[in-house]
Amino acid sequence: MTRVASLWLPRWPTDRLRRTSPGTAPPAEVPLVLVGRDGNRRTAVALDRAAEAAGLSIGMPTAKAQALLPGLAVLEADPVGDAAALERLAIWALRFSPVVAADPPDGLVIDTTGADHLHDGEEAMLHRLVERFDASGLEARAGVADTWGAAHAAARFAGARQVIVDEGAGREALAGLPVAALRLDARTVMDLHVLGFRTVGDVASQPRAPLTQRFGPALGRRLDQAFGAVPEPIDPVRSPDLVEVRRAFPEPIGAPETIARYTGKLVAALCAELEPRGLGARRLDLLFTRVDNRVEAIRVGTSQPVRDVRRLTRLLCDRIETVDPGFGIETMRLAATLAEPLGAKQAVSPLVAEPEADLAGLVDVLANRIGERRLYRFAPVASDVPERSVTRIGALNPDDGAAWHDHWPRPSRLLPRPEPVETMALLPDHPPNWFRWRGVRRRVRRADGPERVFGEWWKREAELTTARDYFRVEDDAGERYWLYREGDGEHPETGSQRWFLHGIFG
Repeated sequence: MTRVASLWLPRWPTDRLRRTSPGTAPPAEVPLVLVGRDGNRRTAVALDRAAEAAGLSIGMPTAKAQALLPGLAVLEADPVGDAAALERLAIWALRFSPVVAADPPDGLVIDTTGADHLHDGEEAMLHRLVERFDASGLEARAGVADTWGAAHAAARFAGARQVIVDEGAGREALAGLPVAALRLDARTVMDLHVLGFRTVGDVASQPRAPLTQRFGPALGRRLDQAFGAVPEPIDPVRSPDLVEVRRAFPEPIGAPETIARYTGKLVAALCAELEPRGLGARRLDLLFTRVDNRVEAIRVGTSQPVRDVRRLTRLLCDRIETVDPGFGIETMRLAATLAEPLGAKQAVSPLVAEPEADLAGLVDVLANRIGERRLYRFAPVASDVPERSVTRIGALNPDDGAAWHDHWPRPSRLLPRPEPVETMALLPDHPPNWFRWRGVRRRVRRADGPERVFGEWWKREAELTTARDYFRVEDDAGERYWLYREGDGEHPETGSQRWFLHGIFG
């Protein structure tokens, strides 16, 4: 099932101006309006949040806006610059999916089919996308659905920052949205309102022929595109300096073995292009243009720069089964959307030294199947607080030589959060006699401790007096656990004196 995400930047012109020209734009607390010409009149074409909250609206004459809101900042709109910046933004968004295009005047469209698993699912992907834009000073909303039209409508008219329309539920989700959600021109929307049509459902329930006769074919086409009855291909944006190879076929192809054969040929051609530039691929996008103009895509990534034809071909061919060739594929394009310098490496003879095991190939296969973010290893952090003494790093990140101290053993499994337990112990320094965890009571047979851990007062003032006493305990079944008391057992300012289970020894 095809999935498409639409990103809407409701204040793109004003947000872009404040982000790129801070010296020209007024402060954020000053209302801002961008104006353009409508015939002989100067009217508002973009508003920031403060101006909209003050009651101004798009299309309002500039003189009226200034009269209603003294102190209003008025600057000239730059639609050409906005459009060019939107194209650059689409190129940046290629990191989320191989098929991204600008959706003028204030949005992007992203074909996320087969790419969402690399970002921990659609919800996590939308959240990450919106948060990245918000952090850059660009207000953003996003929606994902089965079609471009449905995703576009959900992002702009559903009233939430992130909207996920379930597969096959596009018609029901659009039924209650206003007719403007169909991407119609303002005149058509106004005429529909005059006739009493308020929602998409009102229009969709009417016979098609009278609507076509009255409004032309555009209304019916937009309905069919939103509901998936008519395809709406996305023409992906490409960087001008992108390393890319292309193969067109006189007759459409569709057999998996044929696709795999030409994939290998494209990889060989791409590596030949990368070699004189001294580059290796970190991310490859293989795009298939079908006879119906729909674009299917495969994306694979590598943990290190690679120019090995066999290795890259294998990664791409592992994903061929996800491609729907439809009635045939006319064109295949392979692009290195992320490439990094790849220097020469000295080969070491096994007679001189034992060659190091190369795990990069295995890591790449696993990362492309389950997602790069789900493949990691742990590394130590200089901290006495157990939950802060470990961090996740990439599977092939270099070892910096750091290690955990071995004064006291640490459990092989540390719980994500310490879990409270019921227990009984003699204060202040004795281990518990028994404890109840997750409804099961365990009698303590052996114990070692306490190991006192103080709070990091130099990081957090609230931890100036806090302390924990950790114990290693073993129950009757031979299972070993890591318990701690919050506090020193004597002074209430050091903690609540409650007990928690923090880890399990293997």
